[in-house]
Amino acid sequence: MFGFMGVLVVLVAFLLFSSVKVLPEYERGVVLTLGRYTGTKGPGLILLVPIVQRMLRVDLRITVMDVPPQDVISRDNVSVRVNAVVYFRVVEPDKAVLQVSDFYQATSQLAQTRLRSVLGQHELDEILSQRESINQTLQGILDEATDPWGIKVANVEIKDVDLNDTMVRAIARQAEAERERRAKVIHADGEMQAAEKLRDAAAMLSQQSQALQLRYLQTLADMSANGKSSTIVFPLPLDLIKPLMEALPQKPGTVRPE
Repeated sequence: MFGFMGVLVVLVAFLLFSSVKVLPEYERGVVLTLGRYTGTKGPGLILLVPIVQRMLRVDLRITVMDVPPQDVISRDNVSVRVNAVVYFRVVEPDKAVLQVSDFYQATSQLAQTRLRSVLGQHELDEILSQRESINQTLQGILDEATDPWGIKVANVEIKDVDLNDTMVRAIARQAEAERERRAKVIHADGEMQAAEKLRDAAAMLSQQSQALQLRYLQTLADMSANGKSSTIVFPLPLDLIKPLMEALPQKPGTVRPE
């Protein structure tokens, strides 16, 4: 008799203990009564009816999911391997439990397929230079697809884009050719600007003969700045020697300078 009572007491204590649940602030409990959904509980102390009710815990914190490297063929037929990371959280625990068997696995598979699909619509240069735009596109697509599961995709980030050695060398040659093109364009622009400045200077000097003489004197001062120079340059205007040249006897067939 006492043995039966002891077993009964232990059984009652076990049932009472199994009916008491404590949920932390970041978890919610989806309660099923005889297999039917009857509500979401938590956080705090939860009392369940033994045997009749069952509770499934759902974590509401942001989950970081690493998307495995995917082989992607871009729109310009370049093969690359791309991996990414997805940040998501459960906002409706009942949907996450009732609408999909394993929301984490489902989100992972969906992220892999959408990653290949979206990157296949872009060229390699766009994948390398427009990551922010592609990340936003992926985030919007995944968020819309997982909304019926009660999941909110907060962010998607493309981590690495791996290229084969041949493509890396081709991109390096392209970058080198682009730098050479820019250097030639900059040099040509500099020559054109210098020619324009020289043209403007010549037009300004031609308006005043005194300005040309002053320029001659400045050139002489620059040449004599070096103390080791033994060369003496003296500009002689043609107006001074023109009378002398006219006074000299001219040979037949020569033309006097005007």
